[in-house]
Amino acid sequence: MDKKSEGYEYADYYKGYVSLVPEGDIIQILSDQMKETVEIVSMLDDEQLSYRYATGKWSIKEVVGHITDTERIMSYRLLSIARGETTSLPGYDENAYVEEADFDDLPVRELLEHFVSVRLSTIQLIKSLSKKVLERKGTANSYPVTTRALMMIIAGHEIHHRNIIVERYLSKN
Repeated sequence: MDKKSEGYEYADYYKGYVSLVPEGDIIQILSDQMKETVEIVSMLDDEQLSYRYATGKWSIKEVVGHITDTERIMSYRLLSIARGETTSLPGYDENAYVEEADFDDLPVRELLEHFVSVRLSTIQLIKSLSKKVLERKGTANSYPVTTRALMMIIAGHEIHHRNIIVERYLSKN
């Protein structure tokens, strides 16, 4: 599972995420990321967690909730395609999900527990997959995607948002 997915395995929209993922074992990458994100977010106080760097932008709590929700959705897609699902899997409106979630009302400890439990579940799912399903292709949000690409998208999506937390939230706050 060291090989990065190729461009034909996912929609162009995900190229930025996939390009952020370092070469290496995806299970180790996901595990290390989880620890880094928990460490960064755990050090923040309530004021920092509620900070928005611009009008209409999410708080850090909402970013963490979004990362978790997206991983849940991508892991479901990963499971579905790995099991041979041929039905096109639906997209989702990330802004509507965040708006309905009330992440700002949750204690950060609870948000991080959700994140960690989802990440550990994703890791267990990936560990259970045979090599023959890594290039299995399905359709999600009307675009073709492979199981291997979904693993990289999950990792890259978290890196993308963690970078935003560090660069746009913590450097100004």
